[in-house]
Amino acid sequence: MLGEFLKSRRAQLRPQDVGLRPGVRHRRVAGLRREELAPLAGVSVGYYTRLEQGQDVNVSAEVLDALARVLRLDDDERAHLHRLARAARSRTAAPPEVLRPGIRRMVESFTDVPAWAVGRRADVLAWNRQAHALFAPHLDFDAPGREPRPNFARMDFLDDRACERYVDWERKARDDIAYLQGSLGRFPGDQGLRDLVAELTAGSAAFAAMWPEHPVSNCASISRGYRHPELGVVTLTAELLRTPDDEGQGVVVFQPEPGSEELLRRLPQG
Repeated sequence: MLGEFLKSRRAQLRPQDVGLRPGVRHRRVAGLRREELAPLAGVSVGYYTRLEQGQDVNVSAEVLDALARVLRLDDDERAHLHRLARAARSRTAAPPEVLRPGIRRMVESFTDVPAWAVGRRADVLAWNRQAHALFAPHLDFDAPGREPRPNFARMDFLDDRACERYVDWERKARDDIAYLQGSLGRFPGDQGLRDLVAELTAGSAAFAAMWPEHPVSNCASISRGYRHPELGVVTLTAELLRTPDDEGQGVVVFQPEPGSEELLRRLPQG
């Protein structure tokens, strides 16, 4: 994934973006050539080529920072680049994902706003009544407790109702991909996660087109409009609270934006 990410960001830059002359009118490749990027980062063309081809996993932090500077990466993208480099050096198998009782109790403690626990594979590990009623009332409330668990990436890409669920489905779809990209950067040995990516690539043309773009976001705080068949549009800010032991689990709490408070109170709950 390190090489794929570097290629995606190299393709987004033009020579003039980094102070080079555009050169010939017709270029065979989009963005910067390897021969143009490598000297700017202070590495040889051969070394950089090996990085893109996945042949050199012992890249230093200094080289990564130099590449991030040349590629004009933002803070989230720079952090993602470093995670991918660490992941390339380790493929330790990820343990099975088991919801911690404390996280379940945390989700249940939210009684006025939607909340759910999510895992590294985008599985919904637990939800409260509000989250169930807003996002997946067609599923059993107890669905997160058995396999296959509800999975927000599957719901968004493989469920025909997804486009109607969000005011801006494309943005939500890219945020989903950013979540999975970030998980793979932290848990490269999670075969279930890789199987999910393969499933979504095969089952969704939109996912297959977006995945190579490598959208990056920490997904920590996002405001989004949701369409509800009875309430209309409810605008919520989602705050992702990560667990400190870095097992890939987190709790998402949805707070209503001004104007949506009363709508949320009217949310029917089973």
